[in-house]
Amino acid sequence: MAHSILIVDDEAGIRQSLGGVLEDEGFNVSTVGSGEDCLRAFDKRLFACVLLDVWLPGMDGLETLERLKAAYPDVSVVMISGHGRIETAVRATKLGAYDFIEKPLSLEKTVLAVKNAIRQRELEAANSELQEKLERSYAMIGDSVPMRALRQQITFAAPTSGRVLIYGESGTGKELVARSLHSQSLRAARPFVEVNCAAIPEDLIESELFGHVKGAFTGATQAKRGKFERADEGTIFLDEIGDMSLKTQSKVLRALEEQSFEPVGSETSISVDARVIAATNKRLEAEIERGMFRADLFYRLNVIPFEIPPLRERLEDVPLLIEHFNREFSLANRKLPKEFSAAAIERMQNYHWPGNVRELRNTVERVIIMHSRHEITADDLPILSGEVPPASSYNFDSYREAAETYEREYILRKLAEADGNITRTAELMGIDRSHLYRRMKALDINRS
Repeated sequence: MAHSILIVDDEAGIRQSLGGVLEDEGFNVSTVGSGEDCLRAFDKRLFACVLLDVWLPGMDGLETLERLKAAYPDVSVVMISGHGRIETAVRATKLGAYDFIEKPLSLEKTVLAVKNAIRQRELEAANSELQEKLERSYAMIGDSVPMRALRQQITFAAPTSGRVLIYGESGTGKELVARSLHSQSLRAARPFVEVNCAAIPEDLIESELFGHVKGAFTGATQAKRGKFERADEGTIFLDEIGDMSLKTQSKVLRALEEQSFEPVGSETSISVDARVIAATNKRLEAEIERGMFRADLFYRLNVIPFEIPPLRERLEDVPLLIEHFNREFSLANRKLPKEFSAAAIERMQNYHWPGNVRELRNTVERVIIMHSRHEITADDLPILSGEVPPASSYNFDSYREAAETYEREYILRKLAEADGNITRTAELMGIDRSHLYRRMKALDINRS
């Protein structure tokens, strides 16, 4: 679709010549001769870009620009003038003009300015849309007493630079809390850098956190900036810090104490100012007693403690979460949102959700994708782990078929809780990883 351009100039020759060039470039061009006509033109349609002369009869270009941007803040405006004074250009820029071009016009430069103005506006719109999607993705849904208390705690803690330690079971939304703390902080415009301490191999985590220089170890073919350096003036989120080795813990402790570190293989110290937010699903006090976590690091991190309630303690939020995920996944799959029956919502609200919000999210996504009907009934829901299934689910020809069906559902549920990580799934199930592999193969469960 061609972009629409409005040329506002009291000289008919300029309107005609400039309009012809822009039409040759594929734009839809309209022209008017005054500021008043410019505003009236916007009453009928919107334009992607306006070429606006400063010197106009009646309402001049700067007043037109001011009124235009007040009514249509998203429109791109390129000012043109035969008397290019610096003061005029500065004022036009402050009023929201994208560019300022002097007469006699260079047609090539003018066309380029129009294209750049439109491109800039498209980038801003795309960025705004992306930001809105990001905010929706990381929205904290729920109006229960625990969630209201949590949001209030975030409001108090966010503007400070105090270190935060978040505890919560897997799937409760620890990352959401960390991102909310960052977005409401004075560092919101700076980077938010996430590190999953459980997912990085021990031999790579030091390099991942602090970076390395070229040749620091085999395979280090070029220098690399670490996560701490990338988070300078922003926030670094150390997720699952309870899984960090004692060796790495000591290096993180030193970095926190000195606010500096040395990349692997370097003797030069790098200073950083990064707020640290850590999270864990383990009770670190118990890990300290077992000798698996440093007490001094715990006290460094536990300045402002947060505890995320599991979903079973705020089941009144389940309908709101269902509605949120219903909209999210319906939109992502280009479908109309489903309608969950009262019985379906009641069944989900009475379930204990061992996998917390992540398990609920996966359940809703699965239902949205797998069912073509608009209404979702209680019978359409998958068998939830540990739940007694409805009588209609007992349609099996043999005990073996029933057992394998339930076992398959159970393994799929645990895989979802562990985000597909086989080792963690086996730990959740209390079985050996090789045994889990064998059962997945026997039950035709694809790892992906």
